[in-house]
Amino acid sequence: MYLVDASILIDAKNRYYAFDIAPGFWTWLEQGHQAGELISIDAVREELLSGDDELADWARDHPGFFLPVDQRTAQNFAPLSMWAARQDYRQDALNVFSSDQADFLLIAHAAGHGDTVVTNELPSPNARKRVKIPDACAAMGVEYVDIFTVLRTTGAKLHLHGADGSTPAPAPLAPTIPGLD
Repeated sequence: MYLVDASILIDAKNRYYAFDIAPGFWTWLEQGHQAGELISIDAVREELLSGDDELADWARDHPGFFLPVDQRTAQNFAPLSMWAARQDYRQDALNVFSSDQADFLLIAHAAGHGDTVVTNELPSPNARKRVKIPDACAAMGVEYVDIFTVLRTTGAKLHLHGADGSTPAPAPLAPTIPGLD
C-alpha cells in the first residue's frame, strides 16, 4: 500500500496537477484508494483541512482516504522517538517531529502496516534542523518513493479528452509564417 504524505497533495494542487488543469490526477487518487493501493492518515487530512481551498474541499469530500491512528501505528512511537533522540537533531527539530506531527505519524503508520511512504522529500542524513521523512523511514525499515514512481508503478495514464470524450488533436507548436519555411 502507498501511504501519501501531505507534500504530495499540496505540491500537486499548487504545481503540476492543479484541479483545474489535471483532474485526472485526483481521479487516479480516488481510484487508487478504491483499489486498495493509496491511502493517507488523519494527521495529513487535518493539515489539508487547515487551508481554505480546493484541496481542503477534496480532503473533506474523501474522509475514507485518511486513516486514524491505530495500535499497530502506536507501537512504533517509542522506537521512532528513540531513533530520533539518538541523532544529532536540534531539540526544536525533535520537538516538532515527535509532537504528533503528520510526518511522525506517517512513518509510524508505515512501519506498523508495511506501507511505502510517498513523499517529495529527499534524504538528508546530516540535517540538524529538521527530521526528514526519508531518513526516518530508513531508520525504521520503511520504503519511500516519489509520486512519479507510484504513477508509473500503478500504470497511471493521465490522458487529455475533449468534452465529448474524444482525444483532441494536438495544438500546433508554433504559428507558421509564410515565407519562413
